[in-house]
Amino acid sequence: MKLTLLSKSSDKPEKSEAFNFDYSNQPFEGDEKAPVEIVEFGDYKCPVCKQFNESVYPVIQKEFVDTGKAKFYFMNFPFINTDSHRSAEFAETVYKVLGNETFWKFHHLLYSKQPKDEKYEKVDYFKLDFLKKTLAEISSDKDVKKVEEAFNNKVYKDAINKDKSYVTELGINSTPTLFINGKEFTGKSYEEFIQQVQDAAK
Repeated sequence: MKLTLLSKSSDKPEKSEAFNFDYSNQPFEGDEKAPVEIVEFGDYKCPVCKQFNESVYPVIQKEFVDTGKAKFYFMNFPFINTDSHRSAEFAETVYKVLGNETFWKFHHLLYSKQPKDEKYEKVDYFKLDFLKKTLAEISSDKDVKKVEEAFNNKVYKDAINKDKSYVTELGINSTPTLFINGKEFTGKSYEEFIQQVQDAAK
């Protein structure tokens, strides 16, 4: 299967030691007992993250998540613009208030809302009203109001700070960045990724 996993190249050396993530209270898809833990650090403003979410993630989900071989976590690295932070904070609030299942519906829907305009990254696009309307496509008005109230009370703060602390500690400087059982994936092809997931499952 010839599928480019990431459009960025990486010259980072592979680290021998795995990083010990605290996975508690992190949104994930898959079986809790799955032997492999895959982490994506992403930004909802990132076009490459959108590409990953729409073309690569479904394959990962089919081959590893749905088969019980791996669980997939999303952690935030908002850096492109002001609304990178706002969308990450809102998504974390959705997770806190409405739970894991609704979070993932919102997560995938929000990526699908990215415009194709090349200048969009420089524009504050994901305003609060936009985020609420997006959530309203999958949730009741009552739930949207609950999320808005919690968002205004900054219930997301600890979760966002936790993700940002990982970004700093691990020296992450681009999105998407992937980890497999605590080890950063520094390859580029899907074949390399498959091999590393299979090795991690042993």
